[in-house]
Formats: sequence, structure tokens, C-alpha cells
Amino acid sequence: MNLQTIFGRYVSRDSIVHRMDPRAKLLLSILFMVVVFVAQSYAALAVAAVFTFGMFFFAKISVKQAFVSIAPLAILVVFTGLLNIFFVQGGQVYFQFGIICISEQGLKQCLFIVIRLTLLLLGMSLLTLTTTTLNITDAFERLLDPLKRIGVPAHELATMMGIALRFLPQFATELQTIYRAQISRGANFKTNARGTFQMMVALIVPLFTSAFRHAETLSLGMDARCYHGGENRTSLRDLHYSKRDLGGLVYLLIALACVIAVNIVMAHFGW
Repeated sequence: MNLQTIFGRYVSRDSIVHRMDPRAKLLLSILFMVVVFVAQSYAALAVAAVFTFGMFFFAKISVKQAFVSIAPLAILVVFTGLLNIFFVQGGQVYFQFGIICISEQGLKQCLFIVIRLTLLLLGMSLLTLTTTTLNITDAFERLLDPLKRIGVPAHELATMMGIALRFLPQFATELQTIYRAQISRGANFKTNARGTFQMMVALIVPLFTSAFRHAETLSLGMDARCYHGGENRTSLRDLHYSKRDLGGLVYLLIALACVIAVNIVMAHFGW
């Protein structure tokens, strides 16, 4: 059980992507999602994948490290793929038992969705791999600043997001510690389904206890430091857009244009 590398952990590098404005990276992440969702064929997804791996190249982060970072979320991809296998029907039937039916169209849709979700996770993981939690929080608050006029608590929302991102690696480490402690006490996580469920309870209950303890400690620390929200607070550093951010926008716009062009070509020839 290895949870040392998790979605949300920052990797320090000296790259163009790391030096980009965090506000730009947040906005470009949304544009990247548009690029992936616009892809309507395997060829278009292949084009999106090339641009995705190009992003990791500019960030000086290996593809292997990128896949390891999204490994804890692989269960979501697998679950979504299985839903498409069993609920999407059409074409040749490969297996059928009662209400369970696996068809050609279901397998194709499953593969398509798995590739799309994997690209989405890779792209979103790049944001956390190249941006510290503090910078993401500041960028999120700055982007929500215009909404303060209509009563949106920008600072409070940004603080909650920052705390959540900060404690993801912390809870992963604690889960691994609890797992090893239970193993040392003779716990067996490779029994039958009922035994496995009971063993999972032995992990989840201590983890939630630890989470509540951390929450209480954090609240006491904030009260001791006279924290009263974002009113009259200043930022450690100013954020400024640069040519690097414009280059990222151009890069993703080219990716979007290429994906749309492939969609048009595929639709024209009926592929």
C-alpha cells in the first residue's frame, strides 16, 4: 500500500509551467477540460493526448510520475468504464448472462470514456504538481474577487479549498501509517468480502478520528492568531500575468483548433 505519491502533491521544478501565474493555470485548466470534452473520436483524443504529454514535457515532469500521481483516482476511471460496458448496448454481443450484456458498442464507449477521463485527470494533476497550495488558494481568491460585490465569500471559499488540498497528502500519509499499524497487530486485508469490509472499518474509523483532531487543532490555532477572515488582509506576493501565460493560452488554443479540425475530418469521411 503506497500512498506517498498522491493527487495534489507539489513537485518542485524550474520550468516554464511552474513559473506561470497560478491564476492563468487555473483558467487554462478549464480550457484544457474544454479541449478534452470537444474530442469526439479516438483520433481527436490522440491529438489531445499529444498536447497533454507536451504540457508535461514543458513542466519537466515525466509521464510515469504523472500517471503515478493519478493512481489513487484510478478507481473512478474503472468504475465509470464498467458502467458504460453494462449500460451501453449496440452492435455484436460478446457476452450475455441474464441482464448482464457486454456488446461491441459498450466496449468502444468504455475505452473512449476511460481515455477521456485519464486525460482529464492528467491535465488537472498538472495544476497541483506545478503549483503550491498557497499559490492555488491565492489565485482562486483573486479570481473570485469580482464576486465579492454580490456577497460571495471569496476568501473563505479559497481558504477551505487550500486546507483541503493541503491535507490530502497528510491524510494519505496517516492512512499508510494506520494501515501498517493494523498489519503489525495481525490484521489481514486479504480475507473474504466480509472480513475485508471489517478491516476497512479498522482503517476508516482511526482516519476520521485523526481528521477531527486535525480540524480542532487548526481551529484553535486560527483563533489563537486572531484570524477573522479576509477583511483587511494582505497577500505575501503580487500576481502578474506574463508572456508565459499568453504562450500557454496560445498552446491550448492550437490544441483546441486541432481537435476540432480532426472532428470535422472524421465526420466528413464518416469514420
